Amino acid sequence: MMPQLLKCAGRFLLFIWTVATLTFLLVRAVPGDPALAVLGPNPHPEDILRLRRSLQLDRPLAEQYSHFMLRLAVLDLGESLVDRRPVRSSLGRYLPNTVLLAMAAMALTIPLSLLLGFLSVFRKNRLWEALATVFSALGLAIPVFLLGLLLVLVFSLELGLFPVSGSGGIKFLVLPAVTLAFPLGAILTRMVRTVLREEAQRPYVLLARAKGLSAAQVFRRHILKNALIPIVTMTGMQAGTLLGGAVIVENVFSWPGIGTLLVTTVRQRDLPTIQGSVLLITALYSLTNLLVDLSYTRLDPRIAHDRSA
Repeated sequence: MMPQLLKCAGRFLLFIWTVATLTFLLVRAVPGDPALAVLGPNPHPEDILRLRRSLQLDRPLAEQYSHFMLRLAVLDLGESLVDRRPVRSSLGRYLPNTVLLAMAAMALTIPLSLLLGFLSVFRKNRLWEALATVFSALGLAIPVFLLGLLLVLVFSLELGLFPVSGSGGIKFLVLPAVTLAFPLGAILTRMVRTVLREEAQRPYVLLARAKGLSAAQVFRRHILKNALIPIVTMTGMQAGTLLGGAVIVENVFSWPGIGTLLVTTVRQRDLPTIQGSVLLITALYSLTNLLVDLSYTRLDPRIAHDRSA
C-alpha cells in the first residue's frame, strides 16, 4: 500500500507542477498590462512603474517564475492585485459554495443514473430503455449554459418557483445543481447501462443461476460487484469535471463560487488570484482521481495483489 501511495503522491506533485508552470506562462502571455488593469484608465507613468516594481513585473520572467514556485512550495499564493488580500483567504470564501454545488449535483446524479441504468437493463420494459436513451441523448446534446438559461426562463421567470440568481438558501441551489447534474447524469446513465448489460451476459451469471441463486442474489453478489470498478472510475472522473462545469454554471446563475471568482479575476487581470483558482481546481480534480484510484483495492483486492506482484 505504501509504494502505491508514494507513486500516487509523486504523480500528483508532478501534475500540480506542470499545471502551475503552464498557468504561470499563459496568464503572462495574455495581452495587456496587469498594472493598467489595476490602476484604471489614464494612470500616471510613475504609478505604473511603482506598481510594476512592487508586483515584481519588472523582473525577468525566469526570476518571476522561481519566486512563484518558491512561494507555492509553502502554499503561499500571494496577494490579489485588486483588493490586496491574500489569495488563500479569497479562495477560502468561495470554495465552500463550489463544493456545496458539486455535492448537490452528485447527490442528484448518482441515484438517478443507477436507477435508470438498472431499470433499462433488468426491467423488460421499453419505456425505461427509451427514457434512459432520451435522457442520455439530451444530456450530451444540450450545452450547459443553454440548459441553465432555459431553466431560468421556465422555472424562474415564467413559474416563479426559484430565484433567478444569487445564493442564500436551498431555493438558490436547486437550478444550478440540476443544470450541473444533467449532463453528468447522462454520461453516467449511459455508462451504467453499458456495464450492467455486459456483465449480465457473462458466463458466470448463467453459472450462478444454474446453481439456484435468484436474480437479486446474482445481481448483488456478482454483477454489481464486477460493475463497480468502471462505474466508480467514471463517477470519479466526472466528479472532477464538475469543477470545470461549475465555472460556467456559477456564472450563469451568479453563484458565488470558484468559477465566478476565476472569471471575474480574468477580466481584472488579477494574476495571483487566477493562478490560485486554477491550481485549486486542478488540485481538487487530481485528488478526486487519486481517491478513486485508491478505492480500487477496496472494491477488488486482486488489484492490490497485481500491483505488488
